[in-house]
Amino acid sequence: MESQVTVVESALLRWIILLPLLGVGLCAFAATTARARLARAAGPLVVLGAFAIAVYTVAQLWAQPPGAWVVDHLFTWIQASPLRVVAALRVDALSSVMILVVTGVGFLIHLYSLGYMHDDPDVARYFAYLNLFTASMLILVLGDSLPLLFVGWEGVGLCSYLLIGFWYTDPANADAGRKAFVANRVGDAAFLVGMFLLFWSLVGAGSASLSFADVNRLAPALAQRAPAVVTAICLLFFAGATGKSAQIPLYVWLPDAMAGPTPVSALIHAATMVTAGVYMVARLSPLYVQAPAAMEVIATIGAATALFAATIALVQTDLKKVLAYSTVSQLGYMFLGLGAGAFSAAIFHLMTHAFFKALLFLSAGSVMHALSGELNIEKMGGLRAKLPITAMTFLVGALALAGFPGFAAFFSKDMILDEAFEHGHHVAWFIGLAAAGLTAFYIFRAYFLAFTGTSRVEPDKTHHLHESPSVMTTPLVVLAVLSVIGGWIGLPHGFLWGDRFGAYLEPSVAALPAREAAASGAPTALLMGAAIVVALSGIGFAYVMYGGGSTLVESLYARFRSVYTLLWNKYYVDEIYAALFLRPYVALSRFFWQVVDTRVIDGAVNGLATLVVATSGVWRRLQTGNVQSYALIMLIGAIWLIVALAVR
Repeated sequence: MESQVTVVESALLRWIILLPLLGVGLCAFAATTARARLARAAGPLVVLGAFAIAVYTVAQLWAQPPGAWVVDHLFTWIQASPLRVVAALRVDALSSVMILVVTGVGFLIHLYSLGYMHDDPDVARYFAYLNLFTASMLILVLGDSLPLLFVGWEGVGLCSYLLIGFWYTDPANADAGRKAFVANRVGDAAFLVGMFLLFWSLVGAGSASLSFADVNRLAPALAQRAPAVVTAICLLFFAGATGKSAQIPLYVWLPDAMAGPTPVSALIHAATMVTAGVYMVARLSPLYVQAPAAMEVIATIGAATALFAATIALVQTDLKKVLAYSTVSQLGYMFLGLGAGAFSAAIFHLMTHAFFKALLFLSAGSVMHALSGELNIEKMGGLRAKLPITAMTFLVGALALAGFPGFAAFFSKDMILDEAFEHGHHVAWFIGLAAAGLTAFYIFRAYFLAFTGTSRVEPDKTHHLHESPSVMTTPLVVLAVLSVIGGWIGLPHGFLWGDRFGAYLEPSVAALPAREAAASGAPTALLMGAAIVVALSGIGFAYVMYGGGSTLVESLYARFRSVYTLLWNKYYVDEIYAALFLRPYVALSRFFWQVVDTRVIDGAVNGLATLVVATSGVWRRLQTGNVQSYALIMLIGAIWLIVALAVR
């Protein structure tokens, strides 16, 4: 209970956010005064400082009893009776994981950017946006109330638009940034409606606070009073999460986000924006467990997204697009865990995914750096000899993503599947297991085509074919180590030291009620064995098709050409959206512009002006300035009145 929570006040929390904001100011100053060196120094250093404070804060938290909070009350933000919102920051077990991921992985991405963006003339603007992105995500995870979370929520949406469209002179980049912005606005509208509905419900329950502590404390009472309303609130929040965290149906912006610089892709896909929806649902887990129908929807959408995106990734030839659809798929696993009530497992996979997905994206950036921007894996091959560090770190990331035994995602992904099965989501478990096999296949397809075999690099791109500088390879090595060891803190129950990560998060997330957890009786070892077999089968099949010079690819393509075409065109979802929403919206907008605005509104205004001009000559003749004319008019008027009265 809240009364039993140990609360520690610390004014240091604000500096976890203020330091990146200070970096925004310094980089903006550098951009306007052509001081690129200042931006290159300030951009990474402020995030490193935020990471140092985050580590100190988490150590301070660990020194307290389980379930303690470290808080920083800033000021009363909104005082409009009955609503009162205090701008406060809070670090508990859940947010401590998030701030370490955001600042730690974020610093490595900033460091990598020093090499990747070295020759870009707009590097100061780049670091300003990157620091603002980091600050916005930190507001989101540290905010102690829904309105403050929403400030960060909107901030990361804005920064995604700025960073995806960073090279805005390229129309494709500008379009990708716009697409991300619009798709997120759809989800954000649902989020706002959910927050308004929640506030209305809390006022009816005798509380007007939107702090997470009050919302989660009153969740059982709200569900008892109006269960349908709680379900609606949870679904509206989840609709917002489908935008930020790229789930069906609002996932379409994320693959196009590859238009931005590669470190931006790593930051969006690994450490910041796409994890926002997962964090939000976990933060409101006491509310979600009161809405089993909403959780069923979340689990279903998560499982469907995991499989759907994995199938598209099977045929992609753009290395970053493969990783992009992989991110959509892995986020599906996280929502499958959330919907199954495995909140700790979902956050665990969020953390391990940050390690190996940042590693994979930065490795892809290293390949681009060596090949002058080339991303087509069919035009690579044999890169392992020229890029040994990049090849080895990419292999580590691929093994982690595939769920190879001992690597990070082996533990976190298996924990999600295990708990989904144990809680009765057998169909979702099977879908997740199938997606795991596809994941292992497509990531090793990319590895074998890019790094093994004979070189297919175009001759004009071999002049720069060498390993990246140490400022880029050092973050790769660090992330590779984390991708290996990061999963060992969450082992299955009964294995060695057990699930330390889940035990740590237990005070911050809800547990599924016992009546909801229909135990299957299937042993964990059996489920784990099935996951291992599927992962190894996917890797083996990828090697047979792409690593050993087999002609199987051509024969399968000839036999399943229609399936390949469907996957290559991404199930024609973009085309369907264009037909159902985009083109009708454009046509309607054009109608209002050309007909309603131009002809009706402007026509009425212009017509009135024309009427005044046309009749003004007549009226002007009545005002001649001749006194005799005025006297004559007055006489005529008087005679007319006398006659009218006489006739009456």
